[in-house]
Amino acid sequence: MQRPLADRMRPTTIDQIVGQDHLLGKGKALRQLIDKGKLHSMIFWGPPGVGKTTLARVLANHAHMPIVQVSAISSGVKDLRAIIDEAKIKGTTVLFIDEIHRFNKSQQDALLGAVENGTLILIGATTENPSFEVNSALLSRSQVYVLKSLEEPDLRKIVDAALRDDEVLKKENMKVNEYEALFYFSGGDARKLLNILELVSENLKEDKTITNTFVEEIIQTYIARYDKSGEQHYDIISAFIKSIRNSDPNAALYWMARMIHGGEDPKFIARRLLILASEDIGNANPNALLLANATFQAVTTIGYPECRIILGQCVTYLAASPKSNASYMAIEEALSAAEKTMSLSVPLHLRNAPTKLMKQLNYHKGYKYAHNFDDNFIEMECLPEEIAGTKFYEPGNNAREEELRRFLKARWKEKYNY
Repeated sequence: MQRPLADRMRPTTIDQIVGQDHLLGKGKALRQLIDKGKLHSMIFWGPPGVGKTTLARVLANHAHMPIVQVSAISSGVKDLRAIIDEAKIKGTTVLFIDEIHRFNKSQQDALLGAVENGTLILIGATTENPSFEVNSALLSRSQVYVLKSLEEPDLRKIVDAALRDDEVLKKENMKVNEYEALFYFSGGDARKLLNILELVSENLKEDKTITNTFVEEIIQTYIARYDKSGEQHYDIISAFIKSIRNSDPNAALYWMARMIHGGEDPKFIARRLLILASEDIGNANPNALLLANATFQAVTTIGYPECRIILGQCVTYLAASPKSNASYMAIEEALSAAEKTMSLSVPLHLRNAPTKLMKQLNYHKGYKYAHNFDDNFIEMECLPEEIAGTKFYEPGNNAREEELRRFLKARWKEKYNY
């Protein structure tokens, strides 16, 4: 049986890997590690199809170490212990764990001793933020490397290399007139790009020319169901979030049901709800963040299938809640201002003065303690002089933030007039 194109074109050396120049370019962190033939435990964090598995294999090969690959979905503690026992006999082994974010605490804890004493060199791959999904003990023993999405020049190199070098495709004498549809439907995923290219090649007509129109026809004919590691993962979560933002609980429930049927990690859904509760609702309804946080905790505790009920409650509440992105826009503006004014000094009246010298230098002089004044407020500028009077937070046009506006206007007068 013929191997798939993506497998036939999998790089076996560091120079064959396309992209990730920020890690693999000359003098960069991973390249130096490879050149020295040394390895340490690490976690690759990045979107699907950017070469996490391939890079792990190449690293092990360059370091002349055996590698064992497991999936976090199908491997348990018993499997891990067997791998550790074998590594104690054969010598230090690279253990590559795909989707390490799906390992529970007991599975991760089972690796600690072997990683710490050098029996295993752990390489984990994840599409999720490892700070959330990998326990702190294991994370502290690993270096996290962020892999970036492939850009169009990288994707073009992959297509051209397949047509030129693959033992099957090079016999077909195909040519690419238009690349855009190949790139669009692959979503920056090299594996998906090669799968699409192979599918297109099998259906090409006599002129052997790849065009955008033909690629679209093939994709529409063979389009797959929801794929939690592919482009529909991102399209459907986008539709889900935008439905809640647009206060449409029915659409939001539908898109969530699609994710549930597709086997999506419920914590992934709950985490996005937690972000949305602040980004899109914020101070229009502060209870939204509380409910979203409680939902995340409950989902983490009980999992499927029961957590679908909790997710449904949270989704309908957030969708039916008043919306505001005022606090989100405020922190973005403040971050932008801070980036441009990092050299500005803290005003003297806001500085602590724990020593006599600091008092002599007028630290803390002129500071007014708000609780000593009516309404626990005194009109005192707290920004650096150079940007005094700047307003980052503009309350949204909703009942709750109108209350906040009235509160701020009573204290800061003209700054909070419409």
